[in-house]
Amino acid sequence: MIIAVDFLRSAKARDSEFTTSKGDRPLIVQFAAKDAQVLAEAACTVSPFADGVDLNCGCPQRWALAEGYGACLLNKPELIKDMARQVRNQVENPCFSVSLKIRVHSDTARTVDLCQKAAMAGVSWITVHGRTSEERHHPVHYDAIRIIKESLSIPVVANGDLKNLKDVSMVHQLTGADGVMAARGLLANPAMFAGYEETSLQCIRDWIDIALGHGTPFTCFHHHLMYMMERITSRQEKRIFNALTSASAVLDYLRENYGI
Repeated sequence: MIIAVDFLRSAKARDSEFTTSKGDRPLIVQFAAKDAQVLAEAACTVSPFADGVDLNCGCPQRWALAEGYGACLLNKPELIKDMARQVRNQVENPCFSVSLKIRVHSDTARTVDLCQKAAMAGVSWITVHGRTSEERHHPVHYDAIRIIKESLSIPVVANGDLKNLKDVSMVHQLTGADGVMAARGLLANPAMFAGYEETSLQCIRDWIDIALGHGTPFTCFHHHLMYMMERITSRQEKRIFNALTSASAVLDYLRENYGI
């Protein structure tokens, strides 16, 4: 999630927050925004390099709520409509998508109303995390996602507690959603959708090749490896690996301990 106003104001923010390559397609860029024109300008800026933008309307973190971003927008359906319309009107590419990532209200009817208004404004699809902004590790309201799906003609993507392919099948059956989105599950196991129960060593090799080949900053490179190795390392191994401070140290550790 990129803060749209900072992205527009600062070349440093643009360079640090958004990098891509010709092979990185299809590509959707997610922004946090609370002003329609700001979002439209950010969308226009990335449109030559991406296939669409996604507006975050679900982040429940305190800083986001305090700034009027994320889940704050759930109570502002008219603003969401305006933001979608401005992106549609100002991005020249007619195939450029505009999507939303939302959480649900405790009153599902309010969420349905928001989604229907967004669809009328030209939103391409909506991803629904089946918890309210106040809920963290509570059970996911898959019933609410199903109701939302049944009320819309645009695609609905289900999100929440997807950790393996069995979860994907279950959520599809429960919601009828057109697709699923995983976050923590894919961070821990990027090969999840390929059917792997845990991150394979080949997946780790692939990430090393991608990261080194594209000059990925060390913090990002290391952080993803920490997630990927969470299930295959002991507590002692985690302490050692997580404390490494350079790419060369990481590569030496993986070669010595895993033959990578």
